[in-house]
Amino acid sequence: MSALTQEKAIIAFGKLGQKLTSPADILGNILYSAGNANAWFTEENIKKSILSFAEMLNETDLLLWFKSIQFNTSPKKIGLILAGNIPLVGLHDVLCVLATGNIALIKLSSSDDQLIKTVLAELINIEPAFADHIEYVERLKDFDAVIATGSNNSSRYFDYYFSKVPNIIRKNRNSVAVLDGTETKEEIQSLGNDIFDYFGLGCRNVSKLYLPKGYEIANFYEGIESFQPIINHFKYQNNYDYNKSIYLVNAAKHFDNGFLLLKEDQSLASPLAVLYYEEYENLKDVENKLNDKTADIQCVVTKSPINIMSFDFGQSQHPKLWDYADNVNTISFLNSLN
Repeated sequence: MSALTQEKAIIAFGKLGQKLTSPADILGNILYSAGNANAWFTEENIKKSILSFAEMLNETDLLLWFKSIQFNTSPKKIGLILAGNIPLVGLHDVLCVLATGNIALIKLSSSDDQLIKTVLAELINIEPAFADHIEYVERLKDFDAVIATGSNNSSRYFDYYFSKVPNIIRKNRNSVAVLDGTETKEEIQSLGNDIFDYFGLGCRNVSKLYLPKGYEIANFYEGIESFQPIINHFKYQNNYDYNKSIYLVNAAKHFDNGFLLLKEDQSLASPLAVLYYEEYENLKDVENKLNDKTADIQCVVTKSPINIMSFDFGQSQHPKLWDYADNVNTISFLNSLN
């Protein structure tokens, strides 16, 4: 088998992107077995994730992205501990390792142990040279660097265990939306995707709103009414019912439209089926607050003129190849190992 080259990687990634535009052809029965293994992984959400990667791996963006990549002809072994909160959430890290010519030692999440294998098998089918750069492991050993994603608790363990090698350790993050009151119903509906895609389980999902003082909550609820069917998913409904009962028992002030609870709270991380909100007097105050919480925020969604990198409504779950998690440039990290 001939060795992997950067040119081969670019061509193969492009072909994979084209293949992923037909999720059912790639996944077949995996669509059903993955959903049976993890009830959050509905067919709709799996397809949504696959299509987001198809969108990401377009020829124009690939050529631009690869300009920043130093291809390693003496591959390093990069340990990857992947999360499993939403379908294929760890695939971007794998692609970064492969794009730099390194070897991915992949510790899959038990919550998502089929989808990534299936997609990478397709990549190997397109370009067999990748077979020597992908290894699935139960326990990491003999690695040169590590990229590990987990909770705030597991990150403390990762920090200790991997302290002697170059590493990226990711913790819990949340995303927020800033409204200024001029949003149309269509814009609020787009924001609904940032909130409800993947049931709100991803770090790119909006878990908190910043609202101008006196904002009419009914306007927000009217804009997201098309997402009402989410309550039909039993696990989501269980979370909604539980949180609603807690608020009622504790006489906690909240708003309720039958499928999403709104509660005023200073925190960023809201429970599932709950969206926290906070009122503000002026946008500069919000900007200052968000700058103070940079280490805890993954994405900011807004159309307001704030001096913070942000996404348009409906775009938080459509990152580009260079929209790196936690704003840590994975490619720069991998380039530094050469």
